[in-house]
Amino acid sequence: MPHNTSPTGIERYFDANDIIVSKTNLKGHITYINKIFMDISDYTEMEIIGKPHSLIRHPDMPRTIFKTLWDYIQNGQEVFAYVINCAKNGDHYWVYAHVTPSLNVDGRVIGYHSNRRVPDRKVLENYLFPLYDELRAVEQKEVNKKNGLCAGSELLQNILNEANIAYDEFIVTIGQGKKNVNQ
Repeated sequence: MPHNTSPTGIERYFDANDIIVSKTNLKGHITYINKIFMDISDYTEMEIIGKPHSLIRHPDMPRTIFKTLWDYIQNGQEVFAYVINCAKNGDHYWVYAHVTPSLNVDGRVIGYHSNRRVPDRKVLENYLFPLYDELRAVEQKEVNKKNGLCAGSELLQNILNEANIAYDEFIVTIGQGKKNVNQ
């Protein structure tokens, strides 16, 4: 159930010391949110607990990145990603997300945990905006959404292969002067 409000084009910001936290079950339905999540998104616990995390998905976020994120966490790996989210009224906010599988005492994945911090604005402007624009354009060229997702995923993988870097390495080193896809 994606966000039903049209984007306003207004960006929201949160303090660099704040951490947005949410937890989901295996299907991505929200089981916990912290106060900062509520403050930035304008959702209350009552409105969002039990709902799919996609409720805050912004339409400008490439589906390819979400597929990559899900591939990592469903394989039991942590992943970092730059994500644009949508508040209840359609405003947007950018985050640097760290998503990890939540394990039970037997080591079985029982859900997912995400901490989100303020992203580096230079990284967004110099690297992510152009990359996400390119991924969205490829995804939207296809009439069939599944084909669009495949085309976007193929483009991302080709870009990473050309740069000889894995997605997780690219995300954690982007803008740090190390080899990445935009250099």
